[in-house]
Amino acid sequence: MIINGWFECKVKMEKMVEGSDLPKKIQEVYLVDALNFTEAETRIIEEVSPYTSGELEVTDIKKARYAEMFPCELDSADKWYKVKCVFITLDEKTMQEKRSSQNILVQAGDLRDAVKYFDEGMKSSMVDYCIASVSETNILDVFPYTTKADNDDHTESK
Repeated sequence: MIINGWFECKVKMEKMVEGSDLPKKIQEVYLVDALNFTEAETRIIEEVSPYTSGELEVTDIKKARYAEMFPCELDSADKWYKVKCVFITLDEKTMQEKRSSQNILVQAGDLRDAVKYFDEGMKSSMVDYCIASVSETNILDVFPYTTKADNDDHTESK
């Protein structure tokens, strides 16, 4: 199952950097949950605008193909890793192994933690799997879809 609502957005913006009085033009990559490309552009502008000091331009949007996502609440988990996982099943008719691969996004502080958090996330799975590769992505942050009611609940609890 692929999560169809995720879009990878490249954003070029001006941002203040430490040690400088002038804003610097940078490009960052974010992942946003949206129904289509238009909504993805609108949502990423809303999410990123408060952190810019000048002009902001969405330079690229593409569908992201992740079967699942394992976020982590630890402050040290500041990177996102793409884990290519190969699921191994047995075809009952032919008695042959069938392998299918999917990408899973894992938030972690380093490569070892990414593998650890991935394995923890897969504990409830009954399917045999192996990790084909783990690579650090250039995704800076992930913005899941939230409803107005979700936002109101978070505001009241603070």
